[in-house]
Amino acid sequence: VMFLGTPGVGKTTLGKELASRAGMTYINVGDMAKEGQLYEGFDEEYDCPVLDEDRVIDELEDKMSEGGVIVDYHGCDFFPERWFHIVFVLRTENSFLYDRLESRGYKGKKLQDNIQCEIFQTLYEEAMLSYREEIVHQLPSNTPEDLERNLDQITQWIEQWMKDNN
Repeated sequence: VMFLGTPGVGKTTLGKELASRAGMTYINVGDMAKEGQLYEGFDEEYDCPVLDEDRVIDELEDKMSEGGVIVDYHGCDFFPERWFHIVFVLRTENSFLYDRLESRGYKGKKLQDNIQCEIFQTLYEEAMLSYREEIVHQLPSNTPEDLERNLDQITQWIEQWMKDNN
């Protein structure tokens, strides 16, 4: 299972909660990269490290082959398609997203570019190009009610998938 979306859309909250409900392994790729220093440089413009995608893939390969993993990241085009049975792209309205990012200390170009990314559905389109269309789903992620509904829907999907594939 992959959770994808602009920073601030609620991937981590949803991923951690789902993992504990479904007994799955939750992996935040950003945190994993930080812990293992899986970087290949630094982006001055965005004031952040540049992910070494090959090392991330190597690091995840064994875990992914075991199954039962939830992956949380904002990009997806470098992950092998075979890793995911379903991809959820979380979407948040700009007013909510702006406040969430601002409270994280995002400002200037970094803030504007992330809002633009959401407006233009950049990550949804990336997912549609990277995976079979039928496994890519958009979910609204604005309110606590959205979170609960998403948890219920995804939990049902996982239970159904387990029945169909075991």
